[in-house]
Amino acid sequence: MDEPKHTPIPMSRADTAVVGFLAGYSSKATVAAYGLDLRLLFEWCAVQGLDPLEVTRTHLEVFARHLEDDRGNCPSTIHRRLSTLKSFYRIAEIDDFVAKSPATHLRLPRVYRDETKTLGLDRFELGAVLAAARASSPSDAALITMMGLLGLRVSEACNLRIQDTHGLERGHRTLTLVGKGRKPATIPLPIPVAAVLDAAAGERSTGPLLLRADGTPMDRNSAARVVVRLARKVGIKKRLSPHSLRHAFVTACLDAGVPLRDVQIAARHSDPRMTTRYDRARGNLDRHANYIVVGFIEDSGQQPPTV
Repeated sequence: MDEPKHTPIPMSRADTAVVGFLAGYSSKATVAAYGLDLRLLFEWCAVQGLDPLEVTRTHLEVFARHLEDDRGNCPSTIHRRLSTLKSFYRIAEIDDFVAKSPATHLRLPRVYRDETKTLGLDRFELGAVLAAARASSPSDAALITMMGLLGLRVSEACNLRIQDTHGLERGHRTLTLVGKGRKPATIPLPIPVAAVLDAAAGERSTGPLLLRADGTPMDRNSAARVVVRLARKVGIKKRLSPHSLRHAFVTACLDAGVPLRDVQIAARHSDPRMTTRYDRARGNLDRHANYIVVGFIEDSGQQPPTV
């Protein structure tokens, strides 16, 4: 008996442009986020009776107001979503779906960040979370160690296989992974870190390194729950996420005196400005001019005039 033939559902030119755009990204999280941004635009265009491939810059400016006024998106969210549209239409222009990108001169909202609010964990807090993780389970210990002492992203830690932790390069035991943007990385394993990873593997020689209590592989959601649980256990009231551990790794490197260029390499930041942002954040309070000027005036024996 012949198998039934399925007639493919034809896609519009706009849908084809979206598929081609999203195909350039390997991260499921990135594809989901960009897909949502484009879906919001397409739904808005449908209500307005517009073809997404025929909109103008003016239409996109009005869409930005829709995001702010109707959806209540904050400036940082609007900035990210409009950035997605700029990338989408740039690729659509390259692929001849549009003659010229309508988003080239699209204005993005200014986003201001208080860098003193992104200080993350200090060395003592990171040490406390590490100790709690070691007392919890081998997998918890390996998770916190990889993010807090090696600077791995949560997806990198969760995707790591046992066999990826037994490399050998120039006398160094190494960990190998494929990171953000499909970039391969080889990371040396200090002896204490290697011992923690070996404990998580136990008698196993292959398969996922990190397992949950039920024996299933740990994912980014379960990893986030581990971070929150351990932080609460040691009395840390800051709002933490897995990225807080990677953040702590970078600031710990800087506090330990590691040169900025070496920190950039360790964190695998493609743009040195990202590493510099961490450096500014940790120093904005410690090196604030207020301390210098107060000391300068007091050392001179002069007191500020009374108002």
